[in-house]
This record gives sequence, structure tokens and C-alpha cells, in this order.
Amino acid sequence: MPKTSPPETSPVARFEQSLEELEQLVAKMEAGDLSLEQSLAAYERGVGLYRQCQQALEQAELRVKLLTDPARPEDAEPFDAPLHGG
Repeated sequence: MPKTSPPETSPVARFEQSLEELEQLVAKMEAGDLSLEQSLAAYERGVGLYRQCQQALEQAELRVKLLTDPARPEDAEPFDAPLHGG
């Protein structure tokens, strides 16, 4: 029997969680209690979280644009969200 994976949460839904984790990483790095290796790992994670937040903001902006001007959908860019099913 094939395993079904849980539905993927959109970047917009994960925005607050990603932002909170990013803030915690910055606080740890600013405290200066991390080793160089830990600081590098935290920085790499922070860059990934920043990109997730940026993507979420871009998708939210597109959604608002589509909702506020449905007569001109050609001005909006398509979402890169995965399609479920099939």
C-alpha cells in the first residue's frame, strides 16, 4: 500500500513560523555564544528562512493582486505551488 505524504503547507502559511525561527537565530548569533561552526550553520539556516519568507510575501502579494483586480489576471504571475492529486 503506497504511503501518502501529508499535504505540503504553503510558504504563506509557514511565514510566521519561519520569521519566528529567523528571529531566534539572529538573537543567538548576536549573543555571541555560538562557536564558529554553529554560527555558520545558523547563518545558512537563516538564509534559507529568509528566502522562504520572501517567497511567502511574493505569493501573498500575487494573491492580493488577483483578488483586487480579477479583470486583469494577465498582469499577475502564476504561482509555483505544487499541485496535489494525480
